Amino acid sequence: MAQDSWPSPAHNSRAVTDTEYEKIAAHFSDDGTWGTPTDTAVVSAGSGLSVNVRAEVYASVRGHAWYSGASAVNLAIGANSSGSTRTDRVVLRLDRSAWTVRAVVKAGTPGAGAPTLTQQTGDTGVYEIPLARVTVLNGASAVSVTREELYVGTRLRPALSSARNPNPVRGEVAYEIDTGRLKIYDGTAWGTAYDNSGSVSVDSTLSAWEITVESVLEKRSGNVHLRLGAFNRKGGSLAGGSDSRLPVLIPSAYRHASRNMYAIAYITGADIGRLTIYPTGHERAGQVWLTQKPDISNGDDVLPGTASWVVD
Repeated sequence: MAQDSWPSPAHNSRAVTDTEYEKIAAHFSDDGTWGTPTDTAVVSAGSGLSVNVRAEVYASVRGHAWYSGASAVNLAIGANSSGSTRTDRVVLRLDRSAWTVRAVVKAGTPGAGAPTLTQQTGDTGVYEIPLARVTVLNGASAVSVTREELYVGTRLRPALSSARNPNPVRGEVAYEIDTGRLKIYDGTAWGTAYDNSGSVSVDSTLSAWEITVESVLEKRSGNVHLRLGAFNRKGGSLAGGSDSRLPVLIPSAYRHASRNMYAIAYITGADIGRLTIYPTGHERAGQVWLTQKPDISNGDDVLPGTASWVVD
């Protein structure tokens, strides 16, 4: 078969069939209602054995737009005298026999849970997405409704870290091609959903300490994980009441914004000390200090543990 594309003057004089439209439009938009889960439920319990579909709701099913109308739509729910609870579904159904999308009730089997969605993707048949589950007790004269809407959301946008969308919407996702970070907008600020710094050496040579094991950190999805190395005292004896800076410096991008972080260190002689890792804004920002400890002699080893904190 020869290559083809549409719409095009070379394809059926620019006429596009419903099937051809769906093949392209289904990829323009996710299936679901337009809005967010903070909106009023699309489906609510009606009077007696019925449910109401809220007015002024829009949705997309395989690229086909649906509008609930200017007034609420009431859908009847079948009676249940089976002796078991029945769970129905309210779905949006694309019916390719008429190429229409409608909100309909899909009855379940008593005692068997909610009915399975039918999602046929060929040129015929139906395609359904959920709006709500309806619980119908045996002999019930009324029903209860559980929300089940899908929401269209927004697409992932490639961007530079310096040039993300200046007017994002809640739930918008951006992939920063210069940093490798996946960012998501929560309605107020951008947060990091994923990033990976790889292994970053944070050694910073000082004459008072010899580095015997490298200190490294990794940042993953907004969290910094620091593995401090090992240090041997070379600057003479150190009194227990005197703080001492260790040969480590946390780069600015990996520092906590406002809080000191702490780690435990084992010291020659089965002693224990405390390390303080200073945050952004502190006069010792990014530095690691031995702040609580016994007396340390020249040649003693300091073997710290690990620390983790959030930066995004």
